[in-house]
Amino acid sequence: MATDANAAYECKVSVNRSILASLLDPSQPPHALVGSIDQGTSSSRFLLVTSDGRILSTAQVEFEQIFPTSSPYNDAGSCAGWHEHDPFAIWDSVVTCIVQTAEELSKHGLDLTSDVSPGEDGARASLIKAVGITNQRETTVCWNDRTGRAYYNAIVWDDTRTAAVAAKIADENRPPGQDDGKDALRPKTGLPIASYFAGTKVRWLIDNIPQLQQDLASPAERPNVRFGTVDTWLAYMLTGYKRDIAEMEHNERLAHEGGVFKTSVCNASRWLFLDLVKMDWDRSLVDAVCGGSACWKDGTVDGATLPIATALPKIVPSSDQTIGTISGLDVGSKVALKSVPIASILGDQQAALFGQTCFEPGEAKCTYGTGLFMMMNTGISPTPSTQGLLTTVAYQLADGPPVYALEGSVAFSGSTIGWLRDRVELIKSASETESLALSVASNENMYLVPAFSGLFAPHWRSDARGCMVGLTASHTRAHIVRSALEASAYQAREVFDAFELDSNVKLKEMRVDGGATANKFLMQFQSDILHSPVVRPQYLETTGLGAAFAAGLAVGVWGNLDDVGKLWKQDCVWKPTMSEAERSRCWKGWNKAVQRSLDWLDDDE
Repeated sequence: MATDANAAYECKVSVNRSILASLLDPSQPPHALVGSIDQGTSSSRFLLVTSDGRILSTAQVEFEQIFPTSSPYNDAGSCAGWHEHDPFAIWDSVVTCIVQTAEELSKHGLDLTSDVSPGEDGARASLIKAVGITNQRETTVCWNDRTGRAYYNAIVWDDTRTAAVAAKIADENRPPGQDDGKDALRPKTGLPIASYFAGTKVRWLIDNIPQLQQDLASPAERPNVRFGTVDTWLAYMLTGYKRDIAEMEHNERLAHEGGVFKTSVCNASRWLFLDLVKMDWDRSLVDAVCGGSACWKDGTVDGATLPIATALPKIVPSSDQTIGTISGLDVGSKVALKSVPIASILGDQQAALFGQTCFEPGEAKCTYGTGLFMMMNTGISPTPSTQGLLTTVAYQLADGPPVYALEGSVAFSGSTIGWLRDRVELIKSASETESLALSVASNENMYLVPAFSGLFAPHWRSDARGCMVGLTASHTRAHIVRSALEASAYQAREVFDAFELDSNVKLKEMRVDGGATANKFLMQFQSDILHSPVVRPQYLETTGLGAAFAAGLAVGVWGNLDDVGKLWKQDCVWKPTMSEAERSRCWKGWNKAVQRSLDWLDDDE
């Protein structure tokens, strides 16, 4: 964690000149702007959205992905499946997006910065009414509030090191007479015990990081330990202030001080620690996940348990103008976002649901990103799943009840194409995949199951591994690429079917977003295999838009959900054209292929 605070990040800033011209035109009615920080797995983005729902600007920065090959904390030797982020690299990438957006707009006549001195905000700086945050969800950061030191890199949501931890927790909580305890916490959390969720990462950190154990053992230091998902980390840094000593020996980075320590209900629902009905951290859940740690049992931490009141963030609504106030980011001699409220926090998939304006029960969306994430609004009561889905919080408006959702998460979608490009080197860019897939008439009965780190919803099988089946000498790289694209559609169908079984609601359409929606072959095949229309919106930045909509709603840029709903515009619709016989043949082949991927790892592997 020695990221250079002044590291050069390549930032791509795009400005809509037509919208900019209208903002600068004194004859036009004034527009309010809402900022959106979209912090994802591989990159960070910053959007500025106008009060009529158009995107003025976008900025994007990719940051380093850390895949350790060895670790002093791994007795097994191999670190295959480990995935980490430097929390300061995440922060730097967000800062770079915001600062370079301000600089680019200033070049074109729109200065959204303000003077450093209090009370000297410019009129145009006040155009930005609020900022929303959306984030990769279960990725977990741990730091010390007093020293500012991070205990370890952020453990990313798809990291598989905690598969063994999850199995251990499930065994510790296995009900008497049952063979498996993975669903022991579902009645309260809506979640299975799986490596995916933040609580298992907290347990791993407690089990393995000596300095963290030492601080938890100290009555004086224990109240300074902080665990948070990326939203909490960013809110803490945005609202805090730089320490007097910002750089230490060995180029050590320190977190800011004085920042708010909060998370939203939707991110809190991804820990295994939240009671979905009470909407609060639950001591019995925290103890069920972390109480079995050897550091408590052997006296390393002097019999203490995880201090919920100080170690876990305060839970707040997803849309609320009182979350915190940004202290400001330096832009030359001025500052950006000074005194702007953080008015929304949503996990990335909840933000996409909000951005797709799925405000009514039964409305659903599918996001094609690194993974594939489908979510359906189920209303103000949680719907338990019997089909391997997750029951989670969709969002909560200030002073309103929580709105719940069912979700199916798939680990590998866009990253499967990345694997073909970067590891197998079968393609040079993702843009090639559409033409390659269309160059062959079918998959010729070949299937690729991208279970590279197991299968997520609806299977939840950590023992599964990726496979290609049905291969013959006639298959080409085009068939492999086609089967990789089809795999995303098949996995979406698995979750789609589970939605209907759990909710007893026949979905009329699937709203889609994410980069892969530009692939017309995939979208048509998705519609065919679902036997349902697939609808793409005008703006694909639904995650960032969702955070902006929720933030603007909190501060009055938009009056209510109906006003927000009117901002959503349809771009393209794909309708099914595949015959029922062909759909059945394809679906049967996929299910056979999935069975071949199972039971690949033994218990001791």
